[in-house]
This record gives sequence, C-alpha cells and structure tokens, in this order.
Amino acid sequence: MAKYTKEDILRIVQEEDVAYIRLTFTDLLGTIKNVEIPTSQLPKALDNKMMFDGSSIEGFVRIEESDMYLYPDLDTWVIYPWGADAGGKVAGLICDIYLPDGTPFAGDPRGILKKVLKEAEELGFTSFNVGTEPEFFLFKTNEKGEPTLDLNDKGGYFDLAPLDLGENCRRDIVLTLDKMGFEVEASHHEVAPGQHEIDFKYANAVTTADNIQIFKLVVKNIARRYGLHATFMPKPLFGVNGSGMHCHMSLFKGDVNVFYDESDELGLSATARYFLAGVLKHARAFTAVTNPLVNSYKRLVPGYEAPCYVAWSPKNRSPLVRVPASRGLGTRIEVRSPDPAANPYLALAVMLKAGLDGVKNKLALPKQTDRNIYIMEEQERRDAGIENLPSNLHEALIELQSDPVMVEALGEHALAHFVEAKEIEWDMFRTAVHPWEREQYMSLY
Repeated sequence: MAKYTKEDILRIVQEEDVAYIRLTFTDLLGTIKNVEIPTSQLPKALDNKMMFDGSSIEGFVRIEESDMYLYPDLDTWVIYPWGADAGGKVAGLICDIYLPDGTPFAGDPRGILKKVLKEAEELGFTSFNVGTEPEFFLFKTNEKGEPTLDLNDKGGYFDLAPLDLGENCRRDIVLTLDKMGFEVEASHHEVAPGQHEIDFKYANAVTTADNIQIFKLVVKNIARRYGLHATFMPKPLFGVNGSGMHCHMSLFKGDVNVFYDESDELGLSATARYFLAGVLKHARAFTAVTNPLVNSYKRLVPGYEAPCYVAWSPKNRSPLVRVPASRGLGTRIEVRSPDPAANPYLALAVMLKAGLDGVKNKLALPKQTDRNIYIMEEQERRDAGIENLPSNLHEALIELQSDPVMVEALGEHALAHFVEAKEIEWDMFRTAVHPWEREQYMSLY
C-alpha cells in the first residue's frame, strides 16, 4: 500500500512550510543528481511532466536524444532536516527516468533493479530483502573546507570517547536519520581509526538502494557541520582496513522467508543453496559493479578482513559469502565484497540476477570453506576449487563483459556506457605516474 498520495504531499508542503523540492535520481556511476524546483512547480512534477536534459548526465544519452522525464516515487517523500534557515524547508522525492514515449529509460539504474525484481516476481518471489552495512571514514578539513588526510580520532572497533572523537558526529547522523524515518539498528566505530559504520533495518531492494543514497547525503552534510569530510572511498589509507558495504540478502514469498528450512542441518532451503551457488558462480563477473573504482581493488587484498576469494562458509569471515547464525525470518546470506562506492541499484541488481540464475538452473553449491582462506597456500585453494576475485578493475571489466547473465542484468545501453566510463578510468590510472614509482626508481635508475 502506498504511503503517500499526491494530495498528501501537497498538503504536507503547506503544513510544513516547504519552499523547495529536490527531484533526485542516480546516474550510472552512482552519483546522486537532482533537479530543484520551487513548490509552485510541484503539481507539474507530481503529474510526471518535469523534463530534464539527459545528455548532460554520465552514462545517459547522446545530445540528439536528450529529453527525459522524471517520474517521482511518492513513497520516497522526505523533508530534509537542513536548509530551513534559508527561507523554508527543503524536501525531496526520488525519481525514475522515463523517455518521452512513456517507456522506462534503459540506462536508469533504479529501473534496471526494478527489471530484475520483476524477474524474481515471475519466479514467485514477492520480495528481495536487503540489509547493508555501509562504512565510511571521517577526515578533518582544512581552512578552505577541503579534506585532509588527518583523521579525527584514534579509535578502533566499538571504541568510545575519548578515543572515538567522531562519536558526537555519528550520533548526530543517527538522530538525523531517525527524524527522516530511518530505523537505525546500530552504529559504532569500525576497526580503522576514523572509520565508522551505521546499520539501518533491511527493506525491499529498491527501498534499500534509495536509503543508501539518502544515507550518503546525510552523512556528508552532518560531517561538514563538524568540520569533517566523510568519504565512502573504499581504501583511502594504506595499512588499515578499507570500507565495505556488506549486503545481507533473502528472498520472501509473502511473509515466508524461502531461504529457511528447519529440516536442513544448516537451516538453509534448497532455494537458498541454489541462490548462493549463483552468487558464487557470477561473483567474478559482478565485481566490476559491486567494486567499481580503481581504488576498490586496494581493499580486496589479504590481511584486512575484506574477501579476496570466491567461497562460502556458515561461520568464518574470510570467504566472499557468510551465512549469519540467525534463522527463521532472519535466514540470509551475507555478501562481503561490495564497497560503498558502488551504485547500489546496479549492485543489488547484478547480485539478485546472479542468485536467480542459480535458482532457475538449480546450480550445485560448492562445499563450504571453514578454514581461514588467508593462510591457505595457493595450491590448497586451487585444490579446493576456490577462485580469486579480480585483482584490478581492468580484469573485472573483462569478466563482466564475458558473462551473459550479467550482461543481460545491466542491458546493452547501461553495460556499454558503464564499461566505457570505467575503461577511461582504468586507462587514466594505468598511464599516470604515481609517487610510489618516483620514490622507488628515480634515484636507483
């Protein structure tokens, strides 16, 4: 059932003195974009008549086919808890992108996720529920407000003040999210100095992806009030843990979690095992989407708790996929490789598509790996059938393009534009001369 109608939103605008509306959407690379309108234009927007120029958005369209329409999702209505002092409150609606002929735009990440969810529905699954654990770092800013490499604390996992000097900022973030309707389940300092995690309750996949985007906006805005810069860059510092975005996933039919089977020794249904097998089969191919930056692969290395190997376990945390202990409605799989730089819509779309391929084809699940994979010899891993994740973005892009299931998940338009942008990124990195090279070679050679 819808939470809001057009009439509800127009009434709230008057009651809450909302002066400005942000119609937000996400480009192919995961960046939040918005068209800002005064409330006088809101009725037009609510009738899906607000047009924008798609040719100026990364990965959208050529200039000769640029007209696009924003279709606001009324259930995403939110009043932002900042900006009111500038002459009225600011509110937002998350939008889907449509073409002038009334068809969904093939390059809209939110639409791509909805397309894969439709496939799940056709298989009888009414909901794909996802909970995420996005991590971020807080750095001090300089007198110009630009980020420095100075961390704001020396805390570690679950530390409190005085070691965790980001505690007040993190608390303010949590309280702000609470005002905006988020159900925050936990927040704490992470392993690395300056690193934090805030977990909010699971939801259906589209809502979860929407929440991740709003969450990033809140974190960055609140951090700025404290003279801090929040970054979701996967590995901003050498020698410490990077930031991940573990994804907990389950499929439901109505109120029934179809991943649970009380008669199974691990409490996992055949559907859960098929789904997990599909995730493992396509993991190397979807990594370019779930870990989309050159920098992402600095995190996916041994020794810093991030997974590097395609394996699963019901208990240890070195494989790609873990099965948390909770059973019944809480039965789920945890994919540990994604990072918070990923476009959440695309990341959830490709992981769901991978799992559904396993369900449709009843893929056999490999044996679980209960050993610490980080200390296994390469030959041991090979004998156990454990593959490595791609070691860099270039390798990941090759894997993505060679997997027909992942190609179908993204669609021709999105895949072509995503790969083009990422190949440019890789080539810029590949051809740049880095400080490390000068330190190593200039004197010696």
